[in-house]
Amino acid sequence: MNRNNTIATTALAAAIGLLSAGSATATEPCGDFGECKVLVEINSSDGDIGFHFLMDGDELRRAALFNPSHRKLFGYSTRRELGEQYLTETFAESAEPLCFDPTSDDDPENDDEDFVTLTDFLDRWDDGTYYFFGISDGWELSLGESELTFNLPAAPAELEYEEEMDGDDIEGEISWEPGDDLGECSDGMELLPMAPADVPVAAWEVVLEPDVDGIVGSYTYVVRIPGDAEELEVEVPDDYLETLPDNTPVKIEVGAIGFDDNATFTEEGDICVNETEEDGCGFDEDDDED
Repeated sequence: MNRNNTIATTALAAAIGLLSAGSATATEPCGDFGECKVLVEINSSDGDIGFHFLMDGDELRRAALFNPSHRKLFGYSTRRELGEQYLTETFAESAEPLCFDPTSDDDPENDDEDFVTLTDFLDRWDDGTYYFFGISDGWELSLGESELTFNLPAAPAELEYEEEMDGDDIEGEISWEPGDDLGECSDGMELLPMAPADVPVAAWEVVLEPDVDGIVGSYTYVVRIPGDAEELEVEVPDDYLETLPDNTPVKIEVGAIGFDDNATFTEEGDICVNETEEDGCGFDEDDDED
């Protein structure tokens, strides 16, 4: 082992010892990191669930994430060109398997698809303190902590998009209602420490993804509003809508973001903006009824 590897390994070992002894405490924003967090994200419409994490430091050449039992979950070390440039922000998402069994007699193609129920997910992951470590360009150690909880906010419900013309201006509005479950991932909610409907919402995230020339998401509009907003609706800027072609298919998503950063999203597709005629986007009416 070379000298640099020895320094890094020794520093991480010492840091784990400090954290195990309870003498290392995180301060805002996240110890020595600009930001670090671990969270659970659910898509209640598609029915999938995943683990996400983020760390943001200065000129990191090495970094690692450890679970509450101080077992390493993730680590990286920069090499070659990246070893000279270093890293700052690292964001990762686990695979997001379905949270329900998709097997059915009507759709045998799903027989081989992986799924991890909410119960399985809760058994797989430990709640508690996750530890972030980083080694900077000058071989300085960065430490941070983030709490993973299973306080999962309920999925937004009753998503709607309404559009009308006001002279030459287009007025678009996305609205929704608070939900009371996790949609397709609701099986196993009795194991959660708090009912999703009782989990406070820190912010609502609203996403509009247009399909322009067969490319979805290139011109995405995203905005957040406070979780305690009196009216759960967002006006889509007319100068943004005017940049989209007539009869543009879009998908809207609304996410409930909890104070622990856990998020539950609901999506609604087959929406037409800048519609110039009835059924201007060509959606099948039978699909809309489904």
